[in-house]
Amino acid sequence: MERTDCPGCRQRDEVIAALRRQLASLEARVRDLEERLGRNSSNSSRPPSADPPAAPAPVVKPPSGRKPGAQPGHSASLRQRLPAERVQHVRRFVPTHCRHCQARLPAQAGPHDPEPSWHQVAELPRYPVVITEYQGHARTCPRCGVVTRAAIPAALKAHSLGPRLAAALAFLTGRCHLSKRAVEEVVETVCAVPVALGTVSRLEQELSQALAAAHTEVAQAVRQAPVKNVDETGWKQAGRLCWLWAAVTGTAALFVIHAKRGLGGLTALLGESVAGVVGSDRWSAYGQLPLSQRQVCWAHLRRDFQAMAERGGASAKVGADLLLLTGVVFDLWYQARAGPRGRRWLQRLLEEVRPDVADVLRRGSRCRCAPTAATCREILAVEAALWTFAYHDGVEPTNNAAERAVRPAVLWRKRSFGCHSAGGCRFVERLLTVVQTLRLQRRQVLDYLQEAVAAHRAGLPTPKLLVAG
Repeated sequence: MERTDCPGCRQRDEVIAALRRQLASLEARVRDLEERLGRNSSNSSRPPSADPPAAPAPVVKPPSGRKPGAQPGHSASLRQRLPAERVQHVRRFVPTHCRHCQARLPAQAGPHDPEPSWHQVAELPRYPVVITEYQGHARTCPRCGVVTRAAIPAALKAHSLGPRLAAALAFLTGRCHLSKRAVEEVVETVCAVPVALGTVSRLEQELSQALAAAHTEVAQAVRQAPVKNVDETGWKQAGRLCWLWAAVTGTAALFVIHAKRGLGGLTALLGESVAGVVGSDRWSAYGQLPLSQRQVCWAHLRRDFQAMAERGGASAKVGADLLLLTGVVFDLWYQARAGPRGRRWLQRLLEEVRPDVADVLRRGSRCRCAPTAATCREILAVEAALWTFAYHDGVEPTNNAAERAVRPAVLWRKRSFGCHSAGGCRFVERLLTVVQTLRLQRRQVLDYLQEAVAAHRAGLPTPKLLVAG
């Protein structure tokens, strides 16, 4: 019989138990580190640009056997002919003799002659910027000898760059991600106009003020929209971490920089009372919304399911089954979106898939793999929000619209490391909002920015950004 009152035996058992606990802790830590090491854009929220060399390609398609380039039946992307008002010079090539009988041809086109062929060449003039010099002349009175000088109006002396060039420079820094020194070099090299760094900074401030009303206009429209997609990404203000939030509809995009990533940031973006359906990922801040107002992104879910499948063991089967069902969901969505089938058809088939997804998630929540079980429980908590897209027009199963809108901001942040001041953050918010909204509406960006700067300088209301209808 084993004696339990032996001090040496008790000490041995305690050491063994401690070593077992340490071993279990180290094994769990190794699994966690191996999973982190294996994360890439296919099984996490990492962008493809951050993938390690050994990561699989983001999209693996089997070879089609076709030659590279345009395929038969494709829509040709032909060069567009600019309208006559854009053409400054026309050189005419007129035939003088018939190519058949060598008879002399008339100089003017006849009623049966076909339209001329055309070829347009665009060229940058040596000095593409128009310089206007205002002179205040002086005259000496022949009677009393007093000199009288005509004053240049203060409104003209207030600015050294016109509204269109000013808008273009701010556009280069804000949308094209050029540094202020790069903009200085571009303007001096291409436009032959010397510009100081301080001038570029002042132009950003001026454009920010000119776009303040437009930003407010978009904020009101987006917050009232029946459907919007929301995402957030990190930003910096004077080295402190903050968050850039984005909300996108079919015709507008709103950007707001806030100190918090939680409910405070979401409220700053969408207001105290959120209206409409919000498409997003599963970040905890969106958990404040009712499930009936949410659409959880299936693209994020697919990456989570891929991570489950790659963990192996009991998790692999759960991940593989969920990936298979995700493929069915996307296939049905693509068919409903592209074909003549109606929403009722989509709803009927998804109602058959939904119980299978829930069953696999419940099985995964009981999995011995702790990360997989935790993820499945999180998804089950928002399961109703997985299927909103089937019952609401305009709602998509992914959050791609918001992620595409945020991408330019991510590139801007990587190049500039954020902003130094609150004023710089306002410039980022407003310019991104206006530019992305104009692009969604397929409108000219520089034309609107010029109108906004001109109105601001004249003390007039900002032009409307959102077109009715």
